[in-house]
Amino acid sequence: MADQGDVRAVLEYVPRFRGKIFVVLIEAGLLPEPAIAETLLDLAAMEDVGVKLILGVLGGDIKDLYDWTLECEILAARLPRPLGEPGAIEEAKAILARGQTVVADASFQSPLDPKVVDFTLGIGAVKLIALLEEAILIDGEPVPAVRASEAEALAGSGTVTGDHLLLAAAEACRRGVPRVHVLNGRRQGVLVDELFSNEGVGTMVHADSYREIRPLREEDIPELLGMIGRSVRRTKLLARTYEDIEAHLEEYYVMAIDDNVVGCVALHEYPSEQTAEVACLYVKLNHEGRGYGVDLVHHAEKIARQKSIPRLFALTTRAADFFEHRVHYTLRDAAVLPANRRKLLEDSGRDSKVFEKDLS
Repeated sequence: MADQGDVRAVLEYVPRFRGKIFVVLIEAGLLPEPAIAETLLDLAAMEDVGVKLILGVLGGDIKDLYDWTLECEILAARLPRPLGEPGAIEEAKAILARGQTVVADASFQSPLDPKVVDFTLGIGAVKLIALLEEAILIDGEPVPAVRASEAEALAGSGTVTGDHLLLAAAEACRRGVPRVHVLNGRRQGVLVDELFSNEGVGTMVHADSYREIRPLREEDIPELLGMIGRSVRRTKLLARTYEDIEAHLEEYYVMAIDDNVVGCVALHEYPSEQTAEVACLYVKLNHEGRGYGVDLVHHAEKIARQKSIPRLFALTTRAADFFEHRVHYTLRDAAVLPANRRKLLEDSGRDSKVFEKDLS
């Protein structure tokens, strides 16, 4: 039976991917048949949920791979010319418009050849995915995400295996491809593991901010309420309603990975006391241990500095060690709190510890 968490993770991405175009490149002549077979089954499932697919064959026999797509019940049609030739984009668009997956020759000088990138841009794909015998490793391990702007320095560090792939992926992003994924094509199930999880299992090179902290949007409020509900129940936090958050929308910030909300923080200001509270700090369970809580607190501090707020405070029943040792707040007496906030604490009956940080 599939793990419920895995199923939920997949379902998060289905509406986001529906109707989008992915260019998927496969080194068919080098990868083991079981891995290719599982990849094709995954592609069939993606086709079923509405992803529009261009399948580019890197080496190997394109007829064999095309026959495999039919065996896997992919609604495939062969492109009569290689991806980079004139007219290929128009013919591929016509095949996609019929509801079919395009199978095409993509054998050029390198897997991420400029001609493939030209085609990806022309067809309007949001992802360029390469399943290769060779992967990108940094210090021997895959790194989930790399900014295109950082790729050159990283490639020159001497720590990268597949540095030519990293540089080619970064160049594709600089030219306008939003995401380039370089995956170990020998790993069975790599395509789903990469695309339907927030962190992935290969290396994604991205042109924009893959992981960002941004202001809360109204459409995020249900997600936020669901996310913090566990913490409200366990630590007796003051329950927040949709209306409470909507009325103070500008005080909340969320961390999003590929625009999927995974954490939050709020900054509640007390202008007359020249202070603000770092509140509603939460990171989803499956994203704990990656430093996201620290990043969220630092973001709140950055906003406070921009607003010339000289000091911050935080109340916690369970995260004293985090505030003291990870973000360097000082344990203080409740007397430092603004009067109305202190009364709320007293009325709540919570045994919260008070931490404070001087930003000046």
